Amino acid sequence: MRSGSCLRCGASAVELALVLPVLGLPFVFAVDFARLYFYYSIITNCARNGALWASDPTAALESPYGNATAAALADWPAHVSPTPTVTPPHPELSTPNVQVTVTWPFTTLLSYPGLPNPINLTRTVQMRKAPSAPN
Repeated sequence: MRSGSCLRCGASAVELALVLPVLGLPFVFAVDFARLYFYYSIITNCARNGALWASDPTAALESPYGNATAAALADWPAHVSPTPTVTPPHPELSTPNVQVTVTWPFTTLLSYPGLPNPINLTRTVQMRKAPSAPN
C-alpha cells in the first residue's frame, strides 16, 4: 500500500511539470499587460502635465519647472530608465492649441509572436491656450 501512494506522488509531479508551463504563460502575459497599462498611464500624465504647463501663460512665472519638457517629466519615476522622449510645443507657432508628445520604449518580459519588442508607447495631448488676460 505504501508503494502505490508513492507512485501516485510521482504521477502528480509529472502532471504538474506538464501543466505548469501552460499555466505560467497566461500569468506572464497578464503581468506584461499590467506593466504596459501602468507605464501608459504614467506617459499620459506626463504628456498632460507638459501640455498644461505650455497652455498656461502664467505657468512659467509660478511653476518650479523651466519648460514644458521639465513639467512633463515631473511625474516620471526616477528609477526607471531610459527617460521618455518629450516633444514640446513650438513656441513660434501661433495656433490656438499646444501639443505635447511623450514616447517611451516598453520592453516586455517575453518575446510574443507578432509583437515588436520593444513597443514604443506614445501619447499626444493637445490643449487650448489659455488667454493671457481675462475678458
